[in-house]
Amino acid sequence: MPLYESEITKFLRSLKEQRPHLEDAQQSGRRLLWDRDPLDLDQLQRSQEIRVKQKPYVYQPD
Repeated sequence: MPLYESEITKFLRSLKEQRPHLEDAQQSGRRLLWDRDPLDLDQLQRSQEIRVKQKPYVYQPD
């Protein structure tokens, strides 16, 4: 007895069969938008040191 397969799953499966390069394009887009370079710890420390501290209640007048 076959398992249930939704129409969306069938559509995605047929789309990937028709366009085999699609998954590679998805991965390259993901790398472009989400994968970041490793952090430079010295630069991170410097940026934290020069940051201006925020007051606990920003709406209170001086």
